Amino acid sequence: MERASRIRLLVLDVDGVLTDGGLYYDADGMAMKRFNVQDGFGIKLAQSVGLEVGVITGLDQPPVASRIKELGIVHYYPGNHDKLPHFLEICEKAGVEASEAAFMGDDWIDLSVMREAGLAMSVPNALPEVIEAAHWVSSRPGGHGAVREAVALIMRARGLEDGALKQWAG
Repeated sequence: MERASRIRLLVLDVDGVLTDGGLYYDADGMAMKRFNVQDGFGIKLAQSVGLEVGVITGLDQPPVASRIKELGIVHYYPGNHDKLPHFLEICEKAGVEASEAAFMGDDWIDLSVMREAGLAMSVPNALPEVIEAAHWVSSRPGGHGAVREAVALIMRARGLEDGALKQWAG
């Protein structure tokens, strides 16, 4: 909770974190992705309390770009396998130190960023080396509310969850 209380930026991987990691193709060979509405609401909640959100993903696919735009995420870096330079660039643009940033990943490609972030987060279906590098692991798998859970942890640690709940639940 102490690490989470300092977080002002949340950076996410896509496949395996924001999605279940499956690659779906329609009859025309066009990629499709499944996103969880709770994760999307969590991102909007994070933004509403001043938490910056960014996305760095190894693939560059139109369905992901559409979802990122829909969620109003301005720090978006698609098609990047070397994620650390982009993570540091997002930190700089957001005006935060790496120690004030969280990163959520699930595969080896995410390890360099997880080792640099102030709060390394993962999903339970991540590779063992990634879970070992994580400071926190969600109870929900990627693409099934894990990001919403991560946002709730950060908001709770920063004392923002009760106010947000009152805003939405009355």
